[in-house]
Amino acid sequence: MCIGVPCKIISIEGKSAKADVGGSQVMIRLDLLDQAKVGEYVIVHAGFAIHKLDEQKANETLQQLEQMAKL
Repeated sequence: MCIGVPCKIISIEGKSAKADVGGSQVMIRLDLLDQAKVGEYVIVHAGFAIHKLDEQKANETLQQLEQMAKL
């Protein structure tokens, strides 16, 4: 099973971006997603942004992942 994680883009340089996930910063690639912007939330899988989503859905998903981690 594969999991995509919601991340918030905090900076972009070319096809690379710095993103925040749960207070940690990670580098991601934007090759698979057109017109991503700073401040947007994206689903990241294997280091690549694959889908945009709104902030509410991103927060809901992150909360669910946190709950699963506690099991």
